[in-house]
Amino acid sequence: MKNSEKMKAAWGSIFVPGGRNGVLLVHSLGGSPIELKFVAHTLAQLGYTVYCPLLPGLAGGTDVSGLSSWQDWYAALEKAHDELTQQCDAVIVGGMSAGSMLALRLAALRPEKIHGLMLFSPTLWPNGWAIPWYFSLFRLVNDKWAARLFKFRARAPHGIKDDRLRSFILDSVQSEADSIEDLFARGGGLVLEFRRLVRNVKPLLGKIKQHALVFHPRNDDQSDLSNAMLLQRKLAGIVETVILDDCYHMVTLDRQRPVVMERVKEFADRLTTRLDKVRAEEAVVAATDAQQSKGRGEGRGATT
Repeated sequence: MKNSEKMKAAWGSIFVPGGRNGVLLVHSLGGSPIELKFVAHTLAQLGYTVYCPLLPGLAGGTDVSGLSSWQDWYAALEKAHDELTQQCDAVIVGGMSAGSMLALRLAALRPEKIHGLMLFSPTLWPNGWAIPWYFSLFRLVNDKWAARLFKFRARAPHGIKDDRLRSFILDSVQSEADSIEDLFARGGGLVLEFRRLVRNVKPLLGKIKQHALVFHPRNDDQSDLSNAMLLQRKLAGIVETVILDDCYHMVTLDRQRPVVMERVKEFADRLTTRLDKVRAEEAVVAATDAQQSKGRGEGRGATT
């Protein structure tokens, strides 16, 4: 049975069947898999099986009441990972912005099943230059009911430095009923759950030993470069960090997308080549052991 027949991705998700090496991608808070479509198709062209599920509650427009929890988001990601591992021997997980936190938690709790990390503008707290100073006061809110009374409207430049690209994206989603600021707004309940997720993930960072590739803009409008620097210090494995100088938060869509795609291809190829070599060596050792065991058995039979 073909991969595409085995796995039925939910509406809004991206799934591209390929080989036995897989990539699981996690979209941002209030975002969608569209943010990662270039990453998905770049890796799919190299033969990877790529899955970027739309996570209910985390995705924009899927939790207008603000009742979902970060545990719900993570459970949906675990389910997606389980589905992907049925088809793939090795899985690299990648996350965009807040989605990086879910990717890191998965890597920490499933170390034998996650073989590498790709983090795009990882965000532990929104503190970029376009975030208003009073947003930090929301840290004082700890009650879910109270948090749901808040609504944080999006502010220009919406993570995109390229004016033409930003205009194209905004025009494509513009509606008569809502302004752009309201369309990309995030409810306080959603932000509170993200804060709780980060609080859960931080103590796990020192346990994450997988090889990681981190992309972050130097002048990120949504999350300061300090977010990436913290991960570089805290993660236990090799961390390659690419600092981008001509784009904003949405590095997978903005001006330096070609740079990001090239590094993604190189990283994934290098990582999976190493994994393939290890698997081949293990197969040789297993075959040798089996042959020796067979020989010892035949020797005992001849003696008797």
